[in-house]
Amino acid sequence: MGPNKLKPESIAAQALGWVDEKTKSVVEPIYISTTFIRDPDNQYRSGRVYGRDQNPTYDQAEAVLTALEGGHASLLFASGMAAATAVFQALMPGDHVLAPKVMYWSLRNWLKNFATQWGLQIDFIDMNSPDAVRAAIKPGKTKLIWIETPANPLWTITDIALTCEIAHANGAIVAVDSTVATPVLSQPLKLGADIVMHAATKYLNGHSDVIAGTLTTREDNAYWQRVRTIRAQLGGVLGPFEAFLLTRGMRTLYPRVRTACASAQKIAEYFAGHALVAEVLYPGLPSFAGHAVAAKQMTGGFGGMMSIRVKGSTSDGSSTINGGAAAIATAACVQLWKRATSLGGVESLIEHRASVEGAGTPAPADLLRLSVGIEDADDLIADLEQALTKATK
Repeated sequence: MGPNKLKPESIAAQALGWVDEKTKSVVEPIYISTTFIRDPDNQYRSGRVYGRDQNPTYDQAEAVLTALEGGHASLLFASGMAAATAVFQALMPGDHVLAPKVMYWSLRNWLKNFATQWGLQIDFIDMNSPDAVRAAIKPGKTKLIWIETPANPLWTITDIALTCEIAHANGAIVAVDSTVATPVLSQPLKLGADIVMHAATKYLNGHSDVIAGTLTTREDNAYWQRVRTIRAQLGGVLGPFEAFLLTRGMRTLYPRVRTACASAQKIAEYFAGHALVAEVLYPGLPSFAGHAVAAKQMTGGFGGMMSIRVKGSTSDGSSTINGGAAAIATAACVQLWKRATSLGGVESLIEHRASVEGAGTPAPADLLRLSVGIEDADDLIADLEQALTKATK
Protein backbone atom coordinates (compact mmCIF):
# COMPACT_ATOMS: atom_id res chain seq x y z
CA MET A 1 0.00 0.00 0.00
CA GLY A 2 1.32 3.43 -0.90
CA PRO A 3 1.37 6.34 1.55
CA ASN A 4 -1.66 7.90 -0.17
CA LYS A 5 -3.81 4.91 0.84
CA LEU A 6 -2.65 4.71 4.44
CA LYS A 7 -4.26 6.47 7.36
CA PRO A 8 -2.08 9.09 9.06
CA GLU A 9 -1.73 6.91 12.17
CA SER A 10 0.05 4.29 10.07
CA ILE A 11 2.19 6.84 8.25
CA ALA A 12 3.40 8.28 11.55
CA ALA A 13 3.89 4.96 13.35
CA GLN A 14 6.16 3.59 10.62
CA ALA A 15 7.61 6.97 9.63
CA LEU A 16 6.51 6.24 6.05
CA GLY A 17 7.96 2.74 6.33
CA TRP A 18 11.43 3.77 5.21
CA VAL A 19 14.06 1.02 5.36
CA ASP A 20 17.81 1.60 5.12
CA GLU A 21 18.77 0.09 1.76
CA LYS A 22 22.28 -0.89 2.84
CA THR A 23 21.50 -2.69 6.10
CA LYS A 24 17.71 -3.22 5.79
CA SER A 25 17.32 -1.55 9.18
CA VAL A 26 13.80 -0.35 9.96
CA VAL A 27 15.34 2.73 11.62
CA GLU A 28 17.17 5.11 9.30
CA PRO A 29 20.79 5.90 10.26
CA ILE A 30 22.07 9.23 11.56
CA TYR A 31 24.32 11.00 9.05
CA ILE A 32 26.91 13.23 10.67
CA SER A 33 29.00 14.17 7.63
CA THR A 34 29.29 17.89 7.03
CA THR A 35 30.31 17.62 3.38
CA PHE A 36 29.85 15.42 0.30
CA ILE A 37 32.08 14.22 -2.57
CA ARG A 38 31.90 15.95 -5.92
CA ASP A 39 31.66 13.99 -9.13
CA PRO A 40 34.86 13.83 -11.26
CA ASP A 41 33.52 16.62 -13.48
CA ASN A 42 33.01 18.79 -10.38
CA GLN A 43 29.21 18.36 -10.30
CA TYR A 44 27.04 17.27 -7.36
CA ARG A 45 24.67 14.75 -8.94
CA SER A 46 23.89 13.33 -5.50
CA GLY A 47 22.01 16.56 -4.84
CA ARG A 48 23.99 17.29 -1.68
CA VAL A 49 26.74 19.86 -1.35
CA TYR A 50 27.07 20.76 2.32
CA GLY A 51 25.60 19.38 5.51
CA ARG A 52 24.35 22.64 6.96
CA ASP A 53 20.97 22.44 5.22
CA GLN A 54 21.27 19.20 3.21
CA ASN A 55 21.83 16.56 5.87
CA PRO A 56 20.21 13.24 4.81
CA THR A 57 18.87 12.74 8.36
CA TYR A 58 16.41 15.57 7.67
CA ASP A 59 14.77 13.73 4.80
CA GLN A 60 12.60 11.29 6.71
CA ALA A 61 11.31 13.75 9.31
CA GLU A 62 10.47 16.30 6.61
CA ALA A 63 8.76 13.66 4.46
CA VAL A 64 6.68 12.34 7.35
CA LEU A 65 5.49 15.81 8.33
CA THR A 66 4.70 16.72 4.71
CA ALA A 67 2.56 13.59 4.44
CA LEU A 68 0.73 14.28 7.72
CA GLU A 69 0.01 17.91 6.79
CA GLY A 70 -0.90 17.13 3.17
CA GLY A 71 1.62 19.68 1.92
CA HIS A 72 4.19 20.06 -0.85
CA ALA A 73 7.37 20.15 1.25
CA SER A 74 8.67 20.71 4.78
CA LEU A 75 11.77 22.20 6.36
CA LEU A 76 13.36 21.49 9.74
CA PHE A 77 14.76 24.36 11.80
CA ALA A 78 16.86 24.63 14.94
CA SER A 79 13.85 25.83 16.99
CA GLY A 80 10.27 26.92 16.70
CA MET A 81 11.46 30.52 16.82
CA ALA A 82 13.88 29.92 13.94
CA ALA A 83 11.05 28.47 11.87
CA ALA A 84 8.56 31.21 12.73
CA THR A 85 10.92 34.13 12.19
CA ALA A 86 11.96 32.74 8.78
CA VAL A 87 8.37 33.29 7.62
CA PHE A 88 8.66 36.99 8.43
CA GLN A 89 12.23 37.35 7.21
CA ALA A 90 11.09 36.19 3.77
CA LEU A 91 8.94 39.31 3.48
CA MET A 92 10.15 42.65 2.13
CA PRO A 93 10.69 45.98 3.93
CA GLY A 94 7.44 47.93 4.02
CA ASP A 95 5.25 44.83 3.96
CA HIS A 96 2.33 44.87 6.35
CA VAL A 97 1.58 41.93 8.66
CA LEU A 98 -1.38 41.06 10.85
CA ALA A 99 -0.67 39.03 13.99
CA PRO A 100 -2.91 38.04 16.91
CA LYS A 101 -2.95 39.87 20.21
CA VAL A 102 -2.94 36.47 21.94
CA MET A 103 0.01 34.43 20.73
CA TYR A 104 3.27 32.83 21.82
CA TRP A 105 4.89 35.57 23.87
CA SER A 106 8.46 35.13 22.57
CA LEU A 107 7.39 35.56 18.94
CA ARG A 108 5.17 38.48 19.88
CA ASN A 109 8.14 40.20 21.53
CA TRP A 110 10.36 39.45 18.51
CA LEU A 111 7.80 41.02 16.19
CA LYS A 112 7.57 44.12 18.38
CA ASN A 113 11.28 44.58 19.00
CA PHE A 114 13.05 43.24 15.91
CA ALA A 115 10.77 42.74 12.91
CA THR A 116 9.75 46.39 12.95
CA GLN A 117 13.42 47.41 12.81
CA TRP A 118 13.66 45.62 9.45
CA GLY A 119 10.85 47.70 8.03
CA LEU A 120 7.91 45.38 8.58
CA GLN A 121 4.67 46.98 9.68
CA ILE A 122 2.95 44.89 12.35
CA ASP A 123 -0.59 45.26 13.64
CA PHE A 124 -1.78 43.04 16.50
CA ILE A 125 -5.50 42.35 16.29
CA ASP A 126 -8.25 40.14 17.70
CA MET A 127 -7.60 37.36 15.20
CA ASN A 128 -10.65 35.44 16.41
CA SER A 129 -12.84 38.22 14.96
CA PRO A 130 -13.26 38.08 11.14
CA ASP A 131 -14.53 41.66 11.22
CA ALA A 132 -11.32 42.77 12.94
CA VAL A 133 -9.28 41.00 10.26
CA ARG A 134 -11.20 42.69 7.46
CA ALA A 135 -10.88 46.10 9.09
CA ALA A 136 -7.13 45.77 9.67
CA ILE A 137 -6.12 44.66 6.17
CA LYS A 138 -4.37 47.29 4.09
CA PRO A 139 -5.06 46.46 0.42
CA GLY A 140 -1.85 46.13 -1.53
CA LYS A 141 0.21 46.39 1.67
CA THR A 142 -0.82 43.40 3.80
CA LYS A 143 1.28 40.45 2.68
CA LEU A 144 0.96 38.02 5.60
CA ILE A 145 -1.62 37.07 8.20
CA TRP A 146 -0.18 35.03 11.06
CA ILE A 147 -2.62 32.79 12.92
CA GLU A 148 -2.06 30.84 16.12
CA THR A 149 -4.92 28.52 17.01
CA PRO A 150 -5.58 27.48 19.71
CA ALA A 151 -3.63 30.53 20.88
CA ASN A 152 -1.35 30.38 23.91
CA PRO A 153 -2.21 30.91 26.78
CA LEU A 154 -5.95 31.75 26.55
CA TRP A 155 -6.58 29.13 23.82
CA THR A 156 -8.59 31.50 21.66
CA ILE A 157 -9.74 30.02 18.35
CA THR A 158 -9.37 31.54 14.89
CA ASP A 159 -11.47 30.38 11.97
CA ILE A 160 -8.70 29.29 9.61
CA ALA A 161 -10.80 28.80 6.47
CA LEU A 162 -12.60 32.14 6.80
CA THR A 163 -9.39 34.04 7.57
CA CYS A 164 -7.70 32.46 4.53
CA GLU A 165 -10.63 33.51 2.38
CA ILE A 166 -10.31 37.10 3.57
CA ALA A 167 -6.53 37.09 3.18
CA HIS A 168 -6.41 35.61 -0.30
CA ALA A 169 -9.09 37.99 -1.55
CA ASN A 170 -6.73 40.79 -0.56
CA GLY A 171 -3.50 39.28 -1.93
CA ALA A 172 -2.07 38.13 1.41
CA ILE A 173 -0.80 34.71 2.42
CA VAL A 174 -1.65 32.93 5.67
CA ALA A 175 0.75 31.13 8.00
CA VAL A 176 -0.64 29.10 10.89
CA ASP A 177 1.13 28.18 14.10
CA SER A 178 -0.50 24.78 14.64
CA THR A 179 1.76 23.67 17.47
CA VAL A 180 -1.10 22.99 19.89
CA ALA A 181 -3.50 21.43 17.39
CA THR A 182 -0.86 19.21 15.72
CA PRO A 183 -1.62 17.34 12.46
CA VAL A 184 -3.63 14.90 14.58
CA LEU A 185 -6.39 17.45 15.17
CA SER A 186 -6.08 20.00 12.36
CA GLN A 187 -4.58 20.33 8.87
CA PRO A 188 -4.46 24.08 8.15
CA LEU A 189 -3.20 23.62 4.59
CA LYS A 190 -6.40 21.77 3.72
CA LEU A 191 -8.35 24.72 5.12
CA GLY A 192 -6.57 27.13 2.77
CA ALA A 193 -3.45 28.16 4.69
CA ASP A 194 -0.23 28.65 2.74
CA ILE A 195 2.26 27.74 5.47
CA VAL A 196 1.92 25.71 8.66
CA MET A 197 4.46 26.05 11.46
CA HIS A 198 5.18 23.83 14.46
CA ALA A 199 7.36 24.33 17.47
CA ALA A 200 8.41 20.71 17.07
CA THR A 201 9.95 20.82 20.54
CA LYS A 202 6.41 20.33 21.78
CA TYR A 203 3.97 17.67 20.53
CA LEU A 204 5.78 16.54 17.37
CA ASN A 205 8.77 15.34 19.38
CA GLY A 206 6.81 14.92 22.59
CA HIS A 207 9.56 13.91 25.00
CA SER A 208 11.06 17.22 26.18
CA ASP A 209 14.48 16.31 24.80
CA VAL A 210 14.69 18.12 21.44
CA ILE A 211 14.53 21.80 20.47
CA ALA A 212 13.23 22.01 16.89
CA GLY A 213 10.87 23.83 14.55
CA THR A 214 9.21 23.02 11.24
CA LEU A 215 7.52 24.71 8.31
CA THR A 216 5.35 23.01 5.71
CA THR A 217 4.14 24.69 2.53
CA ARG A 218 1.03 24.05 0.48
CA GLU A 219 2.87 24.75 -2.77
CA ASP A 220 6.29 25.56 -4.16
CA ASN A 221 6.66 29.22 -5.11
CA ALA A 222 9.08 32.13 -4.94
CA TYR A 223 8.14 32.88 -1.35
CA TRP A 224 8.89 29.31 -0.22
CA GLN A 225 12.22 29.45 -2.04
CA ARG A 226 13.11 32.59 -0.06
CA VAL A 227 12.29 30.71 3.14
CA ARG A 228 14.58 27.85 2.03
CA THR A 229 17.36 30.32 1.30
CA ILE A 230 16.95 32.00 4.69
CA ARG A 231 17.33 28.65 6.45
CA ALA A 232 20.46 27.81 4.46
CA GLN A 233 22.17 31.20 4.68
CA LEU A 234 21.24 32.23 8.22
CA GLY A 235 22.07 28.76 9.51
CA GLY A 236 19.08 28.09 11.76
CA VAL A 237 19.31 24.36 11.07
CA LEU A 238 18.76 21.27 13.16
CA GLY A 239 21.53 18.85 14.16
CA PRO A 240 21.36 15.31 12.74
CA PHE A 241 20.86 13.66 16.14
CA GLU A 242 17.95 16.00 16.92
CA ALA A 243 16.44 15.26 13.49
CA PHE A 244 16.67 11.54 14.26
CA LEU A 245 14.98 12.04 17.65
CA LEU A 246 12.23 14.11 16.04
CA THR A 247 11.45 11.30 13.61
CA ARG A 248 11.35 8.89 16.54
CA GLY A 249 9.01 11.20 18.45
CA MET A 250 6.57 11.57 15.56
CA ARG A 251 6.09 7.80 15.45
CA THR A 252 4.03 8.02 18.66
CA LEU A 253 2.35 11.35 17.86
CA TYR A 254 -1.17 10.02 17.41
CA PRO A 255 -1.53 7.92 20.59
CA ARG A 256 0.18 10.63 22.67
CA VAL A 257 -2.03 13.45 21.42
CA ARG A 258 -5.22 11.43 21.69
CA THR A 259 -4.42 10.42 25.25
CA ALA A 260 -3.67 14.03 26.17
CA CYS A 261 -6.91 15.21 24.54
CA ALA A 262 -9.04 12.70 26.42
CA SER A 263 -7.41 13.59 29.73
CA ALA A 264 -7.63 17.34 29.12
CA GLN A 265 -11.33 17.05 28.34
CA LYS A 266 -11.91 15.11 31.56
CA ILE A 267 -9.89 17.57 33.64
CA ALA A 268 -11.63 20.58 32.08
CA GLU A 269 -15.08 19.14 32.75
CA TYR A 270 -14.14 18.29 36.34
CA PHE A 271 -12.93 21.78 37.22
CA ALA A 272 -15.55 23.72 35.26
CA GLY A 273 -17.74 25.21 37.97
CA HIS A 274 -15.37 24.04 40.72
CA ALA A 275 -15.65 26.02 43.94
CA LEU A 276 -11.97 27.03 43.85
CA VAL A 277 -11.75 27.76 40.11
CA ALA A 278 -13.07 30.98 38.61
CA GLU A 279 -12.88 29.80 34.99
CA VAL A 280 -11.60 26.96 32.83
CA LEU A 281 -10.28 27.95 29.41
CA TYR A 282 -10.49 24.93 27.11
CA PRO A 283 -11.90 24.73 23.55
CA GLY A 284 -13.55 21.40 24.33
CA LEU A 285 -16.04 22.97 26.73
CA PRO A 286 -19.32 24.03 25.07
CA SER A 287 -19.24 27.19 27.20
CA PHE A 288 -15.89 28.25 25.70
CA ALA A 289 -16.24 31.19 23.31
CA GLY A 290 -14.45 29.49 20.42
CA HIS A 291 -15.95 26.04 20.88
CA ALA A 292 -18.13 26.03 17.76
CA VAL A 293 -15.29 27.05 15.44
CA ALA A 294 -12.91 24.62 17.13
CA ALA A 295 -15.40 21.79 16.65
CA LYS A 296 -15.62 22.70 12.95
CA GLN A 297 -11.89 22.70 12.21
CA MET A 298 -10.46 20.28 14.78
CA THR A 299 -11.19 16.56 14.52
CA GLY A 300 -10.75 13.93 17.21
CA GLY A 301 -10.32 16.27 20.16
CA PHE A 302 -9.52 19.78 21.30
CA GLY A 303 -5.90 19.45 22.35
CA GLY A 304 -3.96 18.84 25.52
CA MET A 305 -3.62 22.49 26.53
CA MET A 306 -5.89 24.36 28.92
CA SER A 307 -5.76 27.09 31.52
CA ILE A 308 -7.55 27.59 34.82
CA ARG A 309 -8.15 30.81 36.70
CA VAL A 310 -7.88 30.31 40.44
CA LYS A 311 -10.29 31.97 42.85
CA GLY A 312 -9.04 33.85 45.86
CA SER A 313 -10.39 32.87 49.28
CA THR A 314 -10.67 34.03 52.85
CA SER A 315 -8.04 32.09 54.75
CA ASP A 316 -8.64 33.00 58.40
CA GLY A 317 -11.74 35.15 58.45
CA SER A 318 -9.82 38.40 58.29
CA SER A 319 -7.29 38.24 55.43
CA THR A 320 -7.97 37.40 51.79
CA ILE A 321 -5.77 35.56 49.30
CA ASN A 322 -6.22 37.13 45.88
CA GLY A 323 -6.46 35.02 42.74
CA GLY A 324 -2.90 35.72 41.62
CA ALA A 325 -1.39 34.66 44.92
CA ALA A 326 -3.67 31.63 45.04
CA ALA A 327 -2.57 30.59 41.54
CA ILE A 328 1.13 30.80 42.42
CA ALA A 329 0.51 28.94 45.66
CA THR A 330 -1.39 26.23 43.78
CA ALA A 331 1.55 25.65 41.44
CA ALA A 332 3.80 25.43 44.49
CA CYS A 333 1.65 22.68 46.02
CA VAL A 334 1.42 20.22 43.11
CA GLN A 335 3.20 16.88 43.40
CA LEU A 336 2.53 15.05 40.12
CA TRP A 337 2.32 18.05 37.82
CA LYS A 338 5.74 19.56 37.10
CA ARG A 339 6.38 23.30 37.45
CA ALA A 340 8.17 23.99 34.17
CA THR A 341 7.98 25.98 30.95
CA SER A 342 7.03 24.19 27.73
CA LEU A 343 4.21 21.94 26.63
CA GLY A 344 3.38 18.85 24.62
CA GLY A 345 5.57 16.34 26.46
CA VAL A 346 4.52 13.06 28.03
CA GLU A 347 4.73 14.66 31.47
CA SER A 348 2.09 17.15 32.63
CA LEU A 349 3.31 20.70 33.28
CA ILE A 350 1.88 23.65 35.20
CA GLU A 351 2.98 27.25 34.96
CA HIS A 352 1.98 30.73 36.13
CA ARG A 353 2.17 32.51 32.78
CA ALA A 354 1.86 36.13 33.94
CA SER A 355 5.09 35.74 35.92
CA VAL A 356 6.87 34.34 32.88
CA GLU A 357 5.60 36.76 30.26
CA GLY A 358 5.81 39.96 32.29
CA ALA A 359 4.49 43.34 31.17
CA GLY A 360 2.01 43.22 28.31
CA THR A 361 0.96 39.63 28.88
CA PRO A 362 -2.66 38.78 28.02
CA ALA A 363 -2.59 36.22 30.86
CA PRO A 364 -4.51 37.29 33.96
CA ALA A 365 -2.58 37.10 37.24
CA ASP A 366 -4.82 34.28 38.45
CA LEU A 367 -4.18 32.05 35.41
CA LEU A 368 -2.30 28.75 35.45
CA ARG A 369 -1.38 27.15 32.12
CA LEU A 370 -1.67 23.37 32.07
CA SER A 371 -0.02 21.04 29.57
CA VAL A 372 -1.71 17.68 30.00
CA GLY A 373 0.54 14.69 29.44
CA ILE A 374 -0.20 10.98 29.27
CA GLU A 375 -0.43 10.16 32.97
CA ASP A 376 -3.68 8.82 34.42
CA ALA A 377 -6.27 11.59 34.28
CA ASP A 378 -7.69 10.78 37.71
CA ASP A 379 -4.22 11.12 39.25
CA LEU A 380 -3.79 14.52 37.62
CA ILE A 381 -7.20 15.66 38.88
CA ALA A 382 -6.50 14.48 42.41
CA ASP A 383 -3.14 16.28 42.49
CA LEU A 384 -4.60 19.54 41.23
CA GLU A 385 -7.49 19.22 43.66
CA GLN A 386 -5.23 18.87 46.68
CA ALA A 387 -2.99 21.70 45.47
CA LEU A 388 -5.95 24.07 45.06
CA THR A 389 -7.24 23.13 48.51
CA LYS A 390 -3.89 23.73 50.20
CA ALA A 391 -3.22 26.95 48.35
CA THR A 392 -6.55 28.60 49.03
CA LYS A 393 -7.02 27.42 52.61
